[in-house]
Amino acid sequence: MRLRLPREHPAEPPTGYKIAHPVLSRDGTRAGFTGVSLGGSLPYGVVAEADCVYGRRHRPPARLCDCGFHCVHDRAAAEALLCTREHRAAVLLEISVLGAYIRCEAGFRCARQRVRSATVGACACGTTAGALADAGWGRPGWRALAPSCAGCVRGRTSLSLAGFARLAGDRLRVTAAGGNAPEAPVPAGALGLPELVAEAALLQARLDWFQAQLVRLGEPGGGTARGR
Repeated sequence: MRLRLPREHPAEPPTGYKIAHPVLSRDGTRAGFTGVSLGGSLPYGVVAEADCVYGRRHRPPARLCDCGFHCVHDRAAAEALLCTREHRAAVLLEISVLGAYIRCEAGFRCARQRVRSATVGACACGTTAGALADAGWGRPGWRALAPSCAGCVRGRTSLSLAGFARLAGDRLRVTAAGGNAPEAPVPAGALGLPELVAEAALLQARLDWFQAQLVRLGEPGGGTARGR
């Protein structure tokens, strides 16, 4: 007798949690994530569809296979995985479980997912991270990134947390665990066109503000101090 799994029809996509390593494409124009176990060699974007990692001709998640995106129900269970030495530089993801999924005791295995938010841990020095910098390893065509503070970025390829979110797209939220940190300086060589446009807009806004302050100080009664 063939066993049938109960069908669910939730009003909203279920929420799951997982850990992953942030990655940046070699040309600096795309950002995404790569898993820490099964399927870790296949980076994925904020919204992604699963493929069978074994190359079998079925649609994930198949009942008699391990394919599909994996996640757990409990945020604390995902955070506990970050305690292991090999996962210290990973980030915590909150995802929406999309498409067909299989529910198990610990979590879900699903056909599609959308990463809603990524929480970045502390820099290796213990300071709150303000950037994601080259971790020194990667996948073909992709550089793995690790949390970094402004003092530890140095000359490595890096992205600010906001910059990573912009490149990843699809309304991804990226925050630092334990509060906000100053944005780390980003080397110009690491910027793609979207980053350059965003940085140019920020610089223009600052120039407009400085110009407005200069005009105000030059007006009568504007509070200009006279030298003695």
